Amino acid sequence: MKDKISAVLKKIVGADTAFEIFIPEKENLGHYSTNVALQIAKTEKKKPIELARELVRKIQKASPKDLFEKVEAAEPGFINFWLSQKTLEEELSSIQKSLKNYGRSSLGKGKTIIVEYSQPNIAKMMHVGHLRTTIIGDALANIFEFLGYKVVRWNYLGDWGTQFGKLIAAYKLWGDKAKMETNPIEELQNLYVRFHDEAKQKPELHKLGQEEFKKLEEGDKENKKLWEWFKKESLKEFEKIYQILDVKFDTYIGESFFDKEMRPLTKELLQKGIAKKSEGAVIIPLEKFNLPPALIEKSDEASLYLSRDIANLRYRLKKFKPVKILYVVGNEQSLHFEQLFAVAKILGMNKAELIHVKYGLVLGEEGKKLATREGRAILLNDVLEKGIRLARKVVEEKNPELSDKEKDSIAEVVGIGALKYNDLKENRNSDIVFNWKKMLDLTGDSAPYLQYTYARLMSIVRKSPARNRQAQALAGGQIANGKAKKSGNYDIGLLGKEIELKLIRKIIEFPDKVLRSAKDLSTSNLANYLYKLATVVNQLYESTPVIKEKNELRRNALLVFIETAASVIKSGLGLLGIKAPKKI
Repeated sequence: MKDKISAVLKKIVGADTAFEIFIPEKENLGHYSTNVALQIAKTEKKKPIELARELVRKIQKASPKDLFEKVEAAEPGFINFWLSQKTLEEELSSIQKSLKNYGRSSLGKGKTIIVEYSQPNIAKMMHVGHLRTTIIGDALANIFEFLGYKVVRWNYLGDWGTQFGKLIAAYKLWGDKAKMETNPIEELQNLYVRFHDEAKQKPELHKLGQEEFKKLEEGDKENKKLWEWFKKESLKEFEKIYQILDVKFDTYIGESFFDKEMRPLTKELLQKGIAKKSEGAVIIPLEKFNLPPALIEKSDEASLYLSRDIANLRYRLKKFKPVKILYVVGNEQSLHFEQLFAVAKILGMNKAELIHVKYGLVLGEEGKKLATREGRAILLNDVLEKGIRLARKVVEEKNPELSDKEKDSIAEVVGIGALKYNDLKENRNSDIVFNWKKMLDLTGDSAPYLQYTYARLMSIVRKSPARNRQAQALAGGQIANGKAKKSGNYDIGLLGKEIELKLIRKIIEFPDKVLRSAKDLSTSNLANYLYKLATVVNQLYESTPVIKEKNELRRNALLVFIETAASVIKSGLGLLGIKAPKKI
């Protein structure tokens, strides 16, 4: 629809003129609006509102017949468009013909995007701090795939560094193989905590940890075998979490993959004069970027996260040739990425657009960082189990007649959906608050509300066995003389009530919201749209007795309409990584 409006405007103002077409928040300001008059008023040496009125007259002459119901100028110089009923009917017919692919695009055809997200440390249990990166990263990957990009989903594991020397030292001192085999990750975490507790009384343990890591870097067989064992067990544990979250990755290449490149990289940067020695360490000065120097090698010649990220970036650019790399990492790492991107510019490695997709903290209902009473981060598995457990109660109350197996299955979909949507509906830069009551509310702005709306719509369809199923394709729903032709046993032209036209307008917005989410790297655009769409659908549901409609042509047109709305809700939830069950 934006393309159609744009085509009309370009005939009048010229193809090179830049302007925006947007969907106003308030419907009294039109279904679409443009700032074209404001953009060109200075060049035309006219007042924006006068130019807008002049353009309105030209638009009305240049527009295809019956495209708009009306076009008006509004202060200070906007032009507002209202679509005609005929246009809405045509759009609904067009959507139905390719419903499975509605909203998809070839925008990214032939282009690769790398999305880096989740990034847990091996030998540690995933905690609530891993939640946002995993959920946001997965949703953005879904959206870019939907728009035709080849997406590389990258879980950049924290699997290298001095902490692994400490862990190896701890295992050699106090490790119990039987305990490790029973509960590996919990035992590894306990060993790591014990190492730090003991080091308070015995500081020499830190040196022992550094020595063990140096041995690992140098290829010591015993240390490498232990490290590989720790990593293997960690990945098994992570995969359990990802399976519950329904999150997948294309690669788990972590920091260790780039270890062999550290010394050559440092040597190269020193030889080129990009890096220099400073108090025994190696730094890259970044004064021209108004940033502190980037530390890439410690005085003991140990590499750092930043140096491994530089090697990783070089590898990604060479192997995948991406147009964008998204690093989905919390706000607290802003300086790190500012330094990485500055170094990339110095090294000429800014061929891809490098973006730090920041996000805020996860807070409890009292507004404090979500943690245990002891101040430790809450384990992610505990959060998932709680969500599913609470969702089970909601399902039990709503549909007690379902089998236990069905209740368990639906509870997992609803609980995980609630958790994801609570994050994705918010501005990612804001902190999110955990309020399970709101998250699982079937009547509020929540995933269960959207899932319940979808289930209600599918229930109507299931209760209509007499309807000609071939009508779903809307094969003959073309428009003739301003009204839809009858197709089999329905007539789309009978959808003329204000609530019905409002719903068509809302359905038409879906592709725009997907594109906007990709452009802004913000899932809240899509989530908020789905909530508004579901609200309009429910208004229709409450005001229109579809099954009891006596006019068969109108009843079946309503059923086609409902299936369309349900399909968009399901598709939109799918992009957010949320499943849409047919029953709740």
